[in-house]
Amino acid sequence: MAFAQSKPLKIGMTFQELNNPYFVSMQEALNSAAKSLGADVVITDARHDVAKQIADVEDMIQQGINILLVNPTDSSGIEAAVQAAHDAGIIVVAVDANASGPVDSFVGSKNRDAGYMSCKYLAQALGGSGEVAILDGIPVIPILQRVEGCKAAWGEVPGIKIVEVQNGKQERDTALSVTENMIQAHPNLKGIFSVNDGGSMGVLSAIEASGKDIKLTSVDGAPEAVEAIGKGGAFIETTAQFPRDQVRIGLALALAKHWGAKVVPQALPIDVVVVDAKNASGFSW
Repeated sequence: MAFAQSKPLKIGMTFQELNNPYFVSMQEALNSAAKSLGADVVITDARHDVAKQIADVEDMIQQGINILLVNPTDSSGIEAAVQAAHDAGIIVVAVDANASGPVDSFVGSKNRDAGYMSCKYLAQALGGSGEVAILDGIPVIPILQRVEGCKAAWGEVPGIKIVEVQNGKQERDTALSVTENMIQAHPNLKGIFSVNDGGSMGVLSAIEASGKDIKLTSVDGAPEAVEAIGKGGAFIETTAQFPRDQVRIGLALALAKHWGAKVVPQALPIDVVVVDAKNASGFSW
């Protein structure tokens, strides 16, 4: 049931990308929440182009949005647009990745924990020893934090040796090609950590094609990855995030501010959960 308003609330959200089930699920949750409020929604896709994202935000300001939810493709690069929205009296909440500038609140996953949990899981699965590699991604804060957490976990296990870190750009095709080269360059490779599930599916294809016993863990909890884990095989774990919850909570904080709340949390971290063969069948975003 929509709430009666003299003028519909207008919510804008700019995504770093929408070619990813993770962010598509966020968009779906936002649209559903906005419908229940009787609010209008403006959605834009930066396609990992910070100049486009800045222009998109400037356009939304001109459209008279009341709330801006920003999922930055470049946390520092978006600062001028965040400042412009703030100066226009718009409430700004960063979602999934924080943004520089006068952001009212930030809601995001515990990304360092996610990387740590996935890589700890992999180290234990390998019995505490073996050569491992990291499939990195676009250098935004959540990805950097996942790699930081992963390295911290492996740093606690003397028998684990990181032999390579490569950028798979969080894309299936690129990850496939990069992983093929990793496997060829390191014949004793025993484990790979992928920073996201989009890339992990390319990693999985490369591992399966190689015929080698290489174990894979990742971060996200995407449906395709969870299904693969449920079937058994090389893909043994993903540390799941909750994109729908992030955007719902981000919107809730923005609404609280819009409705007159004097104090809202400056940052609200969202827990992550290990998904493996034990709970994959019952898990979904």
